[in-house]
Amino acid sequence: MAYLLGTYSLADSLAVAFGPLDNLNSVLLNSIVFAFVPMLTARQGAGRAAMVAELARRFALLLAVLAATLALAAPWFLRVLAPGLEPAYFDLAVVNWRILSLSILGTGLASIYSALLYTERRFGPTALYQASLNLFTVIGAVAGWKLLGVHAFALGYTAGAWVQFGIVWWYGRARLETSALPPCRLGWREVLLRPLSVALFAGGLAANIAFTRAYATHAGPGLAAALDYCMRGVGVPLALLVAPMSNSLLPEIARLRSQARLREAFRLIDRTVALVALAAVTACGVALALREPAIRILFERGSFTAESTAMTSAVFLGLGPAMIGWSLMELTSRSLFSLDRPRLPVVAAFIPLALNVILTLGFFAPQPHFIGLGASLGLLAGFVVLAALARAARRGWLAEPSPQETTATSD
Repeated sequence: MAYLLGTYSLADSLAVAFGPLDNLNSVLLNSIVFAFVPMLTARQGAGRAAMVAELARRFALLLAVLAATLALAAPWFLRVLAPGLEPAYFDLAVVNWRILSLSILGTGLASIYSALLYTERRFGPTALYQASLNLFTVIGAVAGWKLLGVHAFALGYTAGAWVQFGIVWWYGRARLETSALPPCRLGWREVLLRPLSVALFAGGLAANIAFTRAYATHAGPGLAAALDYCMRGVGVPLALLVAPMSNSLLPEIARLRSQARLREAFRLIDRTVALVALAAVTACGVALALREPAIRILFERGSFTAESTAMTSAVFLGLGPAMIGWSLMELTSRSLFSLDRPRLPVVAAFIPLALNVILTLGFFAPQPHFIGLGASLGLLAGFVVLAALARAARRGWLAEPSPQETTATSD
């Protein structure tokens, strides 16, 4: 992307479509996985297979409607999410948006089979998600640049989402009992409400970045693209810190909760959060100190000039610290979802957006180094509030009856 597009308005036309829909895919993946892993864990054999089949059927309909809505309403979405985009590049952004909308169905269906694989502690196929997106984005761009221009990136990304669906579907189906499945009674209310809290949490964090990107289109041409490059610098350590920890913690915490061993679950969460905090602060310090030479080595070639390096480096100065608050919020929240305590993460998820809007519009000048600062400070404040509320609520949670006691009482 840097080589072919640099930090110009053409790059903005991809970034303003790619960023929101990539965030939406992440929201779908996280909400579906974290909502249905506990339900799938409680079932075995044909019962589990029947639930997977029913979830796939229900979500195929929902996601197809969502993808069609996004594609048809693309101009309206982009007027809200990219208000400062240069008019000459608006139609290109609309086409990119519509192509990327097709990835929603593939990612959503892949999330169901990823939840199944998490339940079985099979993390290999699910770990290929980002690699598949990246690989096919690159292949699409290299193969289709001369013919399709900027749209080749969107086509490659969408192809990667569907390839990942094929991977997890293949590995997930291989061990499912698919003959003589028992009936699975899942109402629409349960299907929609279970992932709702996770979706609200992930959507709140995504809105924080969406606002930052929209503000960047007003700050000047190329800044939305520079922000997108900086998101790669934040996203890679974030993925390395959070994904392995949370993916292994999710079934373990759910198991400890089902066995009424909450104290052990809390100790496990505390140790993991402390470890990730140390790693995040260290990674952030190194990244900020080396940001300009690192950006130059990684990106400065082709259309990405020395001016692009200076612009991206300035944006990263404000956005880089986001990896601290973001990683700690994600890990703490996922742990609370595993404990079936969704209310606190959902409330805390909108603190970064609120603080970002107040600081960016009220106090910060529209300059590159201020563009991501509100997002970073908001995420750090969100984690502090979430951690304090969760710590204060622990005594009450420990005093509540365990799932087994509740079931025995009802029996």
